[in-house]
Amino acid sequence: MPDATPTAPPGSESAPLLAPDFLRRLESLELVSKRVRAGRMKGDRLSKRKGRGSEFADFRPYSVGDDLRFLDWNLLGRLDKLFLRMFLEEEDLSVHLLIDNSGSMEYGTPTKLRYAQQVAAALGFVGLINLDRVTVETIGGDRGGRSPVFRGRPSLPRLLKAIDAIRPAGGGELNRSLRNFSLRATGRGVAVILSDFMDKDGFEDGLRFLAARSLDVYAIHILSEEEVRPPFTGDLKFTDIEDGDEAEVTISAPLLERYERTLNAFRGSVNQFCTKRGMSYLFTSNQVPFEKLVLGYLRNRGLLQ
Repeated sequence: MPDATPTAPPGSESAPLLAPDFLRRLESLELVSKRVRAGRMKGDRLSKRKGRGSEFADFRPYSVGDDLRFLDWNLLGRLDKLFLRMFLEEEDLSVHLLIDNSGSMEYGTPTKLRYAQQVAAALGFVGLINLDRVTVETIGGDRGGRSPVFRGRPSLPRLLKAIDAIRPAGGGELNRSLRNFSLRATGRGVAVILSDFMDKDGFEDGLRFLAARSLDVYAIHILSEEEVRPPFTGDLKFTDIEDGDEAEVTISAPLLERYERTLNAFRGSVNQFCTKRGMSYLFTSNQVPFEKLVLGYLRNRGLLQ
């Protein structure tokens, strides 16, 4: 199972989403999609579609009505036949950052939500500097929200403000949120889900809708270190942060072992569900520095290059 092993704690809750020195390290990266299509505006990404861009791709025979400016006169002189030069066209990319703002994301230090915000901010910045169309949307909470489309480096302050303003809002809406997004999503691009996938109604129905779209989907599964390795002992009462349900339990070694098996099975189910449907899956805890997640693990998974 893809796994980002904890090494050191990330920054504090009050720190800026992105430090200036980290922004400089992101400058040379771009987001990658296997399904990119020509956008409404010219971007910096070279497409496999041949057209009239700037990078030579191939030749093809001349046909009546073709633009004579693209004739290759050297081939005409050597072969006495007309050929056109073909080029790779530049395209832009739609980048959808889907951030889970359900109540369970408020847990941990830093909270899972803060960690998701930092990762989303980094990916959004990479999209902006490559002239991609970047949008932010909250999922999972009972009060969803969508940002306008951001594009270009000057949009960075507004993007960061939109991400930083996201707050926890109830829960139990992950399937509905993903379904609604999937029904609105048009065209091709990249969708990055940042979530703990902890919803009593599951996550499967929402991901099924998302898998039906022409998007490269990356599911980043975020849990807190306290959830991965519970530090609790003795008799405790747990309260569900989203719906208030309570349960009294006695923490023992056998119970912790069962919990670990259950958690691993849960992580495995999300991984398997995503992988079977062509979605990329990555698990991380909030103790993995988000810079390492972005510059290391996401590059290795093919989202960034």
